[in-house]
Amino acid sequence: MANFQTHISASTLLGVAYGTIAYTQFGIPGGHCCVAAGLCSVAGMLPDLDHKLGVPLREMLCFVSVLVPMLMLRRFEEMGLNPEQMVFVSGVLYVLIRFVGGELFRKFTVHRGMWHSIPAAVLAGMVTYLVCLSPENEIRLMKSWAVVLGFMLHLLLDELYSVDLMGRRIKKSSGTAMKFVGKRSGPNLLVYANIIIIAGFIASDDVLMDCCRTADGKPHEHEQDHEDRPVFQLSNGFNQIFNQFEGQAKEWVGEAFEPQFSQESQNPMR
Repeated sequence: MANFQTHISASTLLGVAYGTIAYTQFGIPGGHCCVAAGLCSVAGMLPDLDHKLGVPLREMLCFVSVLVPMLMLRRFEEMGLNPEQMVFVSGVLYVLIRFVGGELFRKFTVHRGMWHSIPAAVLAGMVTYLVCLSPENEIRLMKSWAVVLGFMLHLLLDELYSVDLMGRRIKKSSGTAMKFVGKRSGPNLLVYANIIIIAGFIASDDVLMDCCRTADGKPHEHEQDHEDRPVFQLSNGFNQIFNQFEGQAKEWVGEAFEPQFSQESQNPMR
């Protein structure tokens, strides 16, 4: 099995080559090509998220927790969130991915299980497509394929390193990376069920975004399905929550300092 340095080095070189070809041969803007190259590099370590201990799990969870909210900034903007709301939502996503997601991976995955498989690579690419919102479908596909390629390179390297050419033998780990199903039916069903669920979100992505998208601060014409029943907009919901917290905080501060202010007013300093 290849080590951390081998995986990250190989996926980074593949990402650089992928981004360069996309820029020079297909005319993809340089910024998108750089993001795709970075995604391919990071994806080269994604299969090792099922590793219970060591560098891969710790480093990748931290990096992914920061990367996902950054990739979703365009989606936040389309939802009509202001900068403060983007910071708040990004912080919530970081906590959910870093701690909740990390704990779920530790609990429900085993090393070289179904997360170490070809369907998992497809799932990672689909999640990337959903996260990376862009008006150009080609851009979203390019970034998704960057993740799939980096993920698949990791699996390929693991299979290659499972063959001991010097000892002329095949290690027990052979065949545990490039697979479509694992030994346990539960994880198999979970991965394929997630693929179906994410596919459903991708198919309905435009409809879901239209429900909370704003244009110049005004709702689209189809965002009101009834004259007296406007469709919910996510930005308005966040504004109501923050306004409520702000009013409650002012009330708490007033109650805390009011007795002190009253006492000082009755006993002024001379």
